[in-house]
Parts: sequence; C-alpha cells; structure tokens
Amino acid sequence: MFPLIEISGNARERGQQHGREAKARIARSIATYARLFAYCGIDWQGAQRLGAGYRDLIGDLDHALLAEIEGIAAGSGRNVDEILALNARTEILPPSYPGNPHPEQARIAAANVKSGVPDWGECTSVAVKPAQSTTGTTLLAQNWDWLGAQRAALVLLRVRDAGGMSCLTLTEAGMLAKIGFNRRGFGVCLNILRSSDDGSHPGVPVHVLLRALLARDSVADAVAFASTLSFGASSNVLCADASGDSAALEFSPRGLEVVRGAGAALCHTNHFLAPAAAKHQASLAPSLSTFPRLERITALTSAHSGKFSPADLQRMLRDESDGYLSICRRPDPSLAPEVCIETVASVVMDLGKRVMHIAPDVPSKVEFTPVALGEAVPA
Repeated sequence: MFPLIEISGNARERGQQHGREAKARIARSIATYARLFAYCGIDWQGAQRLGAGYRDLIGDLDHALLAEIEGIAAGSGRNVDEILALNARTEILPPSYPGNPHPEQARIAAANVKSGVPDWGECTSVAVKPAQSTTGTTLLAQNWDWLGAQRAALVLLRVRDAGGMSCLTLTEAGMLAKIGFNRRGFGVCLNILRSSDDGSHPGVPVHVLLRALLARDSVADAVAFASTLSFGASSNVLCADASGDSAALEFSPRGLEVVRGAGAALCHTNHFLAPAAAKHQASLAPSLSTFPRLERITALTSAHSGKFSPADLQRMLRDESDGYLSICRRPDPSLAPEVCIETVASVVMDLGKRVMHIAPDVPSKVEFTPVALGEAVPA
C-alpha cells in the first residue's frame, strides 16, 4: 500500500509535514516529470519557469494553498518552483502529448541529468447513486492510468486543516491532491482531457483545483465554484456527493461544461462528452484508448442487473477484454516509457461511509484495501 501521511495545522505546517514525510517520493515525482517534459522538448529549468508563472494564480485562488506548496518545498528541501511545476504538470504538458518525441529529447534529458536532476531507473471513472448501490450510499470509482514509473511516487494524504475541514486524497508526492473525498462526503476523480486551446492562456492548475474542490460541500457547490474560474488546460473532474448528486465537470480554456448522466451510472474516460467542448477536442493517440474504454465501461454498467456493490465496481475496473487498451491497463512493452500508460492504482470510494478502497497496482494483480477518512474503517 502507498504511504499514508497525516498532515494538519496551518497551511505552511501541513506543507512542511508533507514535504518531510514524502521527500524521497517527491524526488521520484521530479525525476518522472523532468523526463516526461524532456520528451516534449521542455528542460527542467524551463518547466520550473513555467511553473513559477502559476504562483500568483494559485495565490489569488487560495493563499493557503500557495502557502502549503511553499511548505512542501521547505519540508522536502526543493525549490518552490519545482513544486509549482509538479502541481501545474497538466498545464505544462503540450496538448500534443502523448505524441512523437521532441527532436531534442535526448539532448534535453542528458542536460537535465548533468544539472543534477535524477532520472528514472489517465483514466476510467464511474459514479453510482445511492438508490443504485447495495450499500445505499454514493459510490465513486476510478482506474488511474498514468506512467508506471510514477507509481513509486504516490502517497495518501489525510489532511486536517486548522478550520476543521478534513479530506483523504490519493495523489503524487509534492502535489496538493488528486482522487479523494472530504468529511462532508463530497468526492472527486480526474480524467485528463486535451483541447486545441490548451496553453492559450494561463489558468488555475487542475491539481490545485482538485484540492480547492475538496473544500466544497456538494456537487452543486463545486459547480458554482468552478464556474467562476479560468483554466489553462483541459481536464474532467467526475464528482459526486453523499446525497447522490453527480456530475462531470469538463473544463478547458474556453470554460466549464457540466455533463449529467441519465442511467444508473455516470461514466467518463479521456475525451469531451459535452458537444460544445468536443468541437475543440485535440487529436488523441490511439494508445489512450479513450473511446473503446468508455464504450466498454458503459456496456458493463448498463448490462449490470440489480444494484452495484463496491465489489461489482472493482470487477469492472479489472476488465482486460481489450488487451493493452483495456479499462484495466497493463503496460505495453512496445511503447516508449514516456508514453507507456498503465493503471498505476484503482480506487472505489464509498462516500457515505467515507472509505476509499485502493488497489495499489494494476488492479487485476492485487487486492483492494480499505482506508478511512477517520482512524478506523466503518463496519
């Protein structure tokens, strides 16, 4: 299982605790993204300059989140611009990723190593309403598909702030949040999207947005909050709350589109579903398999008879019916490491019980382990 790090107190204290406890994994995150940015033609110094450009945007959104990022840097002994680059990694990646490598990739990677940057040795989500679940609670689930090397940098953060808000999030070391839920039973999953407008102007980084959303009360509150923001890159936040409300928040530099589901389950992968946003969809590499994965998870949920249990969702997230392009993604050895996407972890959240069931690897290879927002898993 991934390390569970408890962070509490004021914003800077929380960041310092995160930085100290996850120091080695933050170094792993930096190694992963330095290599990934090099693949795209961006050296690590350049990535830091780009990351620094988001400092004021983050501070304007929530000064406490910027203070927490600064605390992470202090606690881990890293430059704050490195931690900003990690939290803005989606915005820094060009919309063409994962396409062909940049012609200067090898030179940039070698220069990164020479400057002291270490080298190496996105997703299917589902929301189920309480009336359709065997637990009588909202279920929110995701396979997190990303670079396999980054699995070694993942951490669980159990966050308690000075105001009494708490949340549990599975994220990459050095980043504020990703998949998770809060004490009010509001939860989020993330699907990376790509628009032809990505990078046209700066906006709130998605991983900072996710942490800000984990302070919201409900889906309605999240929609109202996100509607006021400007975004520099595209992503989808599939969110749900304990009352049973759910929505896909598809955002891009053009704004926010909200997608609702009509069936028992709301499913999403890595392309826009809102017609207005889909007109500006960037071309996607076939290796992302976003269209067949959405078709498959929709077929599995639609064909399911009766109510959904957490075990049913775990079974669906283990589906390997399409080989390397399946919902459950094993690494394709024919692909370069920088574009070899696999399921790094799988999560099924029970938002009523405030419990996250986690498979810390390709889910067909491992069991799911429950982790609660509180100290003990509810019966």
